[in-house]
Amino acid sequence: MDIDTREVRISVQGVGLGMFVSRLDRPWLDTRFPIQGMMITSDEEVFRLLRSCSHVWVDVTAGRAPDLRYLALDEPEVVRVARAQEDFQALRRTRWNVETDLETELRLAHTANASLAACVEEVMDDLRLGLRLDLGKLKDGVDAMIDSILRNPTAFAWLKELKRRDNYTYQHAMGCGIWSASFGRHLGLERYEIRNLALGGLLCDIGMTRLPLDLLAKQGPLAADEAELVRRHVQHGLALVENNPDLPPEIIEIVATHHERHDGSGYPSGLKGNDIPIFGRIMGLVDSYDAMTCIRPYARSRSPHEAVAELYQQRGSLFQPELVEQFIQACGIYPTGSLVELSSGQVGVVTEVHSLKRLRPRVMLLLDENKAPLARFKEIDLGEETEQGGQPLTVKCGLAPGAFGIDPSELFLD
Repeated sequence: MDIDTREVRISVQGVGLGMFVSRLDRPWLDTRFPIQGMMITSDEEVFRLLRSCSHVWVDVTAGRAPDLRYLALDEPEVVRVARAQEDFQALRRTRWNVETDLETELRLAHTANASLAACVEEVMDDLRLGLRLDLGKLKDGVDAMIDSILRNPTAFAWLKELKRRDNYTYQHAMGCGIWSASFGRHLGLERYEIRNLALGGLLCDIGMTRLPLDLLAKQGPLAADEAELVRRHVQHGLALVENNPDLPPEIIEIVATHHERHDGSGYPSGLKGNDIPIFGRIMGLVDSYDAMTCIRPYARSRSPHEAVAELYQQRGSLFQPELVEQFIQACGIYPTGSLVELSSGQVGVVTEVHSLKRLRPRVMLLLDENKAPLARFKEIDLGEETEQGGQPLTVKCGLAPGAFGIDPSELFLD
């Protein structure tokens, strides 16, 4: 069944019991509804939608079809969504299963992470000295990282958050490599494609090695001429990778297009929508997310939850909406490493995100309901926990890095 007969746009007055609401006319994050859609099972849910929305999209294959009198189809949007879903379906060639538990994989990932970080730093130092790009120095580290992410994508994401305060240049390269590989795994790419994505993430900003160090270390906003110099890192990066016979064309595309944007406002070519190659669209999203969560000299660091919310606000403008939603499915509304306060008042850090319960992650409790440190950290699964009175234990809000004096670097599981 085609998308135009599967997902229909209706006035919210037409919503009824047994319908599956797949999209809203506003970001899911602006509501208390689950981001993956919802089956309408009570009048209370109908009333909540009436208070929140003017129209919604209903998936008629997942529930009852609406009365035709309430249909409000938007044909251009339907065509665009259909094309986007076909693109994602074409990407999905395999399905990866979790093969190791988090504690086991953390030990393996810790070694792989340290090795890859050293290799990335060495390659960047070489480029700053004017030497050629040596991909051989990255090969073993990249393969070890991908092996870990394919076994269990949570461990590397956890390590990335623990080390977010290290040197920005190579930690951002590491972050782009880690998140792009994890995202590629979620999308169902084959291993060689995930490897290309990860290499593209590590190399997308290598043109920065050709910029003055004092410019990269400048505190505060850049002047117009300084911002233009920074933008030239794309051309510098292309000069470093274009003549390398060992690089697949997808990696060169990533370097060339990771700053292009869905609405045409990006650079250097002002590409728009599907004119941006899919790996360039993926890397643009990943690069923005990781940059927001890193410690940068010129901008405030954001918590993972804040960064996710910012990406969601920019869906349809800077980033392809469906790609944003897929990314949030991969990393969660409260991504691994997020500091959160629970409905009980307790404070903890997210250690694992459930694919089907993204609002109910696993959390390591650090502080009690009075914000006093716990004598022993305790890990709980919010998908299974309840408070006194029988109410589900939930995430109340995301917290800023360092809230209540919590240092993530002290949380590594030995």
